Amino acid sequence: MLIIFLAAFSGCLWEKKDTYEVEIDADESFRHFSVVAPIDTGINVYHDHFRTNETLPQWLLEELGVTMTCDLTFEGSWQERYDADKESCWDIITSSDIVYFPGTRIIGTTPDDSTDIPILDDPSDGHGTAVTGAVINANPDAVIFFVEGFSDAAVLAAANQPLVDILSTSFGPIGSIPVPGIEDATKVAVVQNKKLHAGAADNSPSPAVQDSTAGPPWSIGISGYAEEDDDQKETMSGSYPDVAADWTQVLPNHDDIDGYHQTSGTSFATPRTAGLLSKIIQNLRFEFNDNSSGADPFTRSGMMINGTNYSLSNDDLRDALNRSGWYPSANTWDPTSGTMPISPLAPCTQVGWGVVNESNVEPMIKHLNGTVLLPDRPFDVVQCMEMNQAMRETYWG
Repeated sequence: MLIIFLAAFSGCLWEKKDTYEVEIDADESFRHFSVVAPIDTGINVYHDHFRTNETLPQWLLEELGVTMTCDLTFEGSWQERYDADKESCWDIITSSDIVYFPGTRIIGTTPDDSTDIPILDDPSDGHGTAVTGAVINANPDAVIFFVEGFSDAAVLAAANQPLVDILSTSFGPIGSIPVPGIEDATKVAVVQNKKLHAGAADNSPSPAVQDSTAGPPWSIGISGYAEEDDDQKETMSGSYPDVAADWTQVLPNHDDIDGYHQTSGTSFATPRTAGLLSKIIQNLRFEFNDNSSGADPFTRSGMMINGTNYSLSNDDLRDALNRSGWYPSANTWDPTSGTMPISPLAPCTQVGWGVVNESNVEPMIKHLNGTVLLPDRPFDVVQCMEMNQAMRETYWG
């Protein structure tokens, strides 16, 4: 996981000027959807990766607590767009605002009020833009509720938003040293408000059990696994996590409008997994006619899916995720690649329940809708991961 220190962040409100036209559906109807909350440095709302022809209906904006709308400039360079929108948007956003950016998939907020420019990614960083890009890579239809910050307050802004389905966090102590972090806030999200939390394990071989982001038993701890031409240290990241996901991805830049870069880390494997889970949730909501989101205990009885004669909890989704994990064969490992092979002996200590990628999505959907059930995992795998869970429950209480 990339360790991030707060610096001067740039943020922005937008004013739309003779650019991208968005049609508003008169009857305010909307498709089935899922809301993912990346919590990170900020986000480049000007990047094409986050553009959309959709406009969120007013009822959805109200339920998401939106307090202002920023109509962005969509012509010119990144700097020209920012300069054009500075006075009408970025200079007036406060820590109490939740801002919708029409023409994009983004709703954003900065509850900590410790940044020079709210919501917008820092010109010297870019981590949050890449993180959010990984969500969209996995589920292009996800609604993004982006929170800037690295504190309990930032996590709670997403945890206490009823429509958020999944929180994704990619920050924490270097080496997973056993110090307090955001675990109290993620516990509110999962245990109290029945959401899912995807937390990045460290990029080192340190065990994930004591990691304050990936270790708590209510969190889904995610390490990295190399796919395709990756030559990074993937299986040496976050030992003994819940699952492992795509270590290296091509993600949007934070300081231009259409550029991309290749980057690696559990920071990006984690939101990728959150995006895949949101795609599964979205598909099931379509299938069972669930027109809202979140798992609010008061309005949705704590159910992630609350449809016609069908309901599903965060525990059900997590069980399906565990069942769907798989272990790559050591025979496919290239000794010249610079990566570590998956051990045939107790692979759970390297990658937990196993690897999660796009191939897990359809089997999970079929398992959860009851058409083709995923089999039980082998006894040794279950025993290994029950031991993992027991250690986490003992450590975190």
